[in-house]
Amino acid sequence: MKRQAGVTEVTPAFYYGKEEFEGMRLDKYLKVSRLIKRRTVANEACDHQRVSVNGKIQRASYEVKEGDQIAIRFGERTVLVEVVSVQDNVGKADAAAMYRQLPQEMQ
Repeated sequence: MKRQAGVTEVTPAFYYGKEEFEGMRLDKYLKVSRLIKRRTVANEACDHQRVSVNGKIQRASYEVKEGDQIAIRFGERTVLVEVVSVQDNVGKADAAAMYRQLPQEMQ
């Protein structure tokens, strides 16, 4: 294969493995932590601007990290949580340990 002058090859970041990234997609986090029952519903909630992270509306592709504050609007009610841990697979009994619910006045 012939190389072109001035063209450099770039290795994609995902090639280096997951240890480089500490986050998880917002829609997946909402599903794994069982804050929202299904990932497609979580994705739709993000699309309809019902989910904000650290006070800013975010898309489903946002990378959630420990310490982030997530606010989810369910009709008239808003749930505010702080991310305690980010894990790929969690049992039903341990899902609530992934976040800490915050009082409403902190919004």
